[in-house]
Amino acid sequence: MARLDRTDFRILREMQKNARIQNKTLARRVGIAESTCLERVRTLREDGVLTGYSAEVDPAAVGIHVQAMIAVQLERHSRETVERVRTRVFDRPEVVAVYHLGGRTDFLLHVAVRSSDHLRDVILSAFTSHDEVAQVETSLIFDYHRAETWPIYPPEAR
Repeated sequence: MARLDRTDFRILREMQKNARIQNKTLARRVGIAESTCLERVRTLREDGVLTGYSAEVDPAAVGIHVQAMIAVQLERHSRETVERVRTRVFDRPEVVAVYHLGGRTDFLLHVAVRSSDHLRDVILSAFTSHDEVAQVETSLIFDYHRAETWPIYPPEAR
C-alpha cells in the first residue's frame, strides 16, 4: 500500500472535484511546484491510488429511461458459484455496478435499460433463468444522486 502524506491527500481531493484540472492549477491549489505536482500525480497513478478518470453521461441522452437495483439471492454459496455469477452479470451491458454483499442478499446490481420491457427481458434472461439464482427482487430507481468524491481520511484522521 502506498504511503500517502497530507499533500497527496490534498491532490486527491482536488482531482476528485475535477479530474481534468490542469497541473498548473492543481499545483497552485495544493501549494507545491508544478514539477513536484506532476511527479506526485504520476506516482499516485503508478501506485494504483488513482485508478482512472471518467466522464459523466446523461442516461436519457443515450436512451436509458429505466434504472433499477436488483437484489439477487443465490441457491448455494461457493467461491466458484459467486465468481461465475459475478462474471456473468458484469458481462451484461445493462449492468452499471455489481455489489457482492454479506447478509440475505448476495448481490445487488444497478442496471440501466431502455424500458420496462427491456428490464423484464434482462431479469428473465440474465438472472432468473440460471440454477444458481434462488430469488430476485427488483426495485425501480426514480432518482439518484451520487457523491462526486470519496471521503478521504488522512493518516492523522484514521
